[in-house]
Amino acid sequence: MASTPLPADRKYSESHEWHKVEGGTLTLGLTQFAVDQLTDVTYVEMKPAGFKFSAGSVLGEVESVKTTSDVYCAAGGEVIEVNKALSDDPSLLNTDPYGKGWLVKIKVGDASGLDRLMDATAYGKQYA
Repeated sequence: MASTPLPADRKYSESHEWHKVEGGTLTLGLTQFAVDQLTDVTYVEMKPAGFKFSAGSVLGEVESVKTTSDVYCAAGGEVIEVNKALSDDPSLLNTDPYGKGWLVKIKVGDASGLDRLMDATAYGKQYA
């Protein structure tokens, strides 16, 4: 089903977001499974840089021809960068969900929720 292999350098949530931590920065995106379920993504709106939030908060939404889905983050912190390329070309989410289709970068304040996420193997067994 999934056309892109799951990167092993990140953790995965049951709501189909990937979380990649590098130092104190977390990059958040949607999995290939989520993108496949949404089909053609037409619009992405994320909270702006400076937005502070707690673990489990909604950070934005992704609209497709089928539905609108909220985007959640397992960690708490502050949005430090939004992927502006998605405003101009939301289809990047369809074509490169683990690369150019990332959603936001976050300065992590509370990383405890990350411990409950799945690794690539566990997520792949359930959803790939």
